[in-house]
Amino acid sequence: MNDLHLISHHLCPYVQRAVIVLDEKKIPHKRTYIDLANKPDWFTALSPLGRVPLLQHQEAVIFESQVIAEYLDEITAGSLHPSSPLEKARHRSWIEFGSETLKEIGRFYSAKTRAEFDASRTALITKLQRIGSEIDGPFFGGATFHMIDGVYGTIFRYFDVFEAEFNQSLTETRTTLHNWRTCIAQRPSVINAVPAGYEDRLKDFLIQRASFLSDCRTGVS
Repeated sequence: MNDLHLISHHLCPYVQRAVIVLDEKKIPHKRTYIDLANKPDWFTALSPLGRVPLLQHQEAVIFESQVIAEYLDEITAGSLHPSSPLEKARHRSWIEFGSETLKEIGRFYSAKTRAEFDASRTALITKLQRIGSEIDGPFFGGATFHMIDGVYGTIFRYFDVFEAEFNQSLTETRTTLHNWRTCIAQRPSVINAVPAGYEDRLKDFLIQRASFLSDCRTGVS
């Protein structure tokens, strides 16, 4: 599998899903980061949807993050899903819920007005409370790290920057959800899923949105 090539972007949370699987399963691969604001012609020719991540393997091009993560899991020994078909389906359902949560995060950091910001913040907190009731602890399904934990690690990484730079906390302490977030954050594969300088890049990206969130940093409201 030395011919696996993952095409990525420095900030993309969906790319991180694939990187976490690659790391957890110790899969050798090549990784290339591109600028999505100035996509190379070779990438445009390869990518049917024009998005990252993109995985090249042998003569095939595979796209969509969860498809890539599942493929990597299937072609290597062991699995990052539970063995029970029912529990595996439940995990996959909540992974999809995670994708919807990422969309809400995008609305949260892009909101231009206080009303939009407050509505999105409430929607985000509601989503977090909903999945909070599903967690066994310390990981989502108990003592074992699964693919779903990596997916939510990419979500919680946003919250670290929201809290540190913009004074916006979305999870309460001393809850199952907060403990899960803390546990995932200590996982080496989650820590290493982003390149050096990620936090500064994300902070700059959020500030440049000129949104209500960016005003929170400067004290404007």
